[in-house]
Amino acid sequence: MAGIIGKKIGMSSLYNEKGERVPVTLILTKGCVVTQIKTKDVDKYEAIQLAFDDKREKNTTKPLIGHFQKANVTPKRKLAEFRSEDLDVSQFSLGDEVNLENLFQEGDFVDITGISKGKGFQGVVKRYGFKGVGDSTHGQHNRQRHPGSIGASSYPSRVFKGMKMAGRTGGNRVKVENLQVVKVFQEEQVMAVKGPCPGAKNNYLLISI
Repeated sequence: MAGIIGKKIGMSSLYNEKGERVPVTLILTKGCVVTQIKTKDVDKYEAIQLAFDDKREKNTTKPLIGHFQKANVTPKRKLAEFRSEDLDVSQFSLGDEVNLENLFQEGDFVDITGISKGKGFQGVVKRYGFKGVGDSTHGQHNRQRHPGSIGASSYPSRVFKGMKMAGRTGGNRVKVENLQVVKVFQEEQVMAVKGPCPGAKNNYLLISI
């Protein structure tokens, strides 16, 4: 299996064998089911589509209701597709629930993809780490967090594309690689991953090997 869908439920800390305190992110994966199996004969490639987190049927479109009914599962909020070279789709059936114990062990390294926190419209100091124009001396009383000069004069008489300026920050798809699985709680279907993961609480995460 190439991966699983989870929900970020917060951060905590655990102690390792050396007595060192390790910050971890807790990810809930309970209720992740198989909703579609793609094969080379039909789809030209092999993959598994997973669904996670129950959703009310009245808030689900009719095409998706039919899609979930075909897999004999309740409507879900998040859908994601996983595929890899060593994935054997014949091991799965529609409606199967994916468990952590079949995927990850303590000490494994995983890649986690999610949507980062949105911070709205921000200036260059917060967005790019600019220092600002300088001190408040020599008449500069309102320039501490300004970008400064952004272009030349008569030539080229324009601002180049890609110039670092104020704008919307965050809310991007971010992938963090090689995060270590510190502990797996089998009964609760919760995994503890060392360090931070993208996004705020209750954000969906794609966890892959």
